Amino acid sequence: MSGHYVNGLVVRAEGGPATVEELRLPEIGPGQVRVRIRAAGVCHSDLSMVNGTLRPPHPLVLGHEAAGEVLEVGEHVTRAAVGDHVVLNWQPPCRTCWFCEQGQPWLCSTSSGVAALENGMTLDGAPVHVCLGLGAFAEQVVAPENAVIRVPGELPYEIAALLGCAVLTGTGAVRNTAGVRPGESVLVIGLGGVGLSVVSAARAAGAAQVIAVDVSEAKKGLAEAAGATDFVVSSDALSKDVRARTGGRGADHAIECVGRASTIRAAWRATRRGGQVTVVGMGAADDMVQIGALDIFSSARTLRASVYGQADPDTAIPDLARDVLDGRLSLDHLITDRIGLDGVPAAFERMSRGEGARSVALL
Repeated sequence: MSGHYVNGLVVRAEGGPATVEELRLPEIGPGQVRVRIRAAGVCHSDLSMVNGTLRPPHPLVLGHEAAGEVLEVGEHVTRAAVGDHVVLNWQPPCRTCWFCEQGQPWLCSTSSGVAALENGMTLDGAPVHVCLGLGAFAEQVVAPENAVIRVPGELPYEIAALLGCAVLTGTGAVRNTAGVRPGESVLVIGLGGVGLSVVSAARAAGAAQVIAVDVSEAKKGLAEAAGATDFVVSSDALSKDVRARTGGRGADHAIECVGRASTIRAAWRATRRGGQVTVVGMGAADDMVQIGALDIFSSARTLRASVYGQADPDTAIPDLARDVLDGRLSLDHLITDRIGLDGVPAAFERMSRGEGARSVALL
């Protein structure tokens, strides 16, 4: 295919199918880069764009968790050069808003909450929106230079892609938001790519007990490979099960990676008095969590959200890349399916059924 025409995965209307279609990239301008996508992970946020949890504009090019090679740079670009291997950042901080200046780039008021936008890419000659500003389920993308982060060339693309969302989110929830300390107990609810990253990070942080929970017994092997000490199939008796394994108290930390009111409430009940509940899963706006006022007071628990791992991706992603290359962080167990772009819809179906960990599209 000549020129800047590329294949990408497109949803034309809400509730419609995701199909591979021909797209035209815009010419790059000052401060922009063109990246050849080599690997892109299938994230639950992509599924949320399809199943109605989120309602982005359409037509929409899906995908945001990706890595690739820089093919072209515009004027004044200093963060990347042709040939660099990069991870894409779907929430690049502006560095000038109040939140960025307060050291909270994960809450950047410029990029936070942007489900999709137009970037000059077209479909059938008309503008098309790109998921989380990237639309990374495509052979190439054009992005602002602050949306690319250089990583070592020896890091496999499929591993690098996971650093951009699942791994950064999961490890950040443990290290930055929850602040898990050696010897503590950690409950992890939901064992997709993010949840399994939480399990690995909790063990790496020295947690004495990591209790992994999922609705599917089939996740037990993945949980154990990630470092879980216990595996529990979710049920109405989850709180009792967790307390039975934690001296009757409950877990020091519960990290919820599903994004549902029912699982947030389950995490709350299974945490000890004075413990911490960290919500990582992104749920629906109308799925309300109810906790009694007396319960809040008497339990003395803390309930917090962890947005993008509460991390600065510009420094955290290179650090994670070094951890992988130095053998301090193993991510091989996270990839359960390697697919092409046309295999992403089936990966969404597996995700909806709770099967596997991460599917990665290799382009």
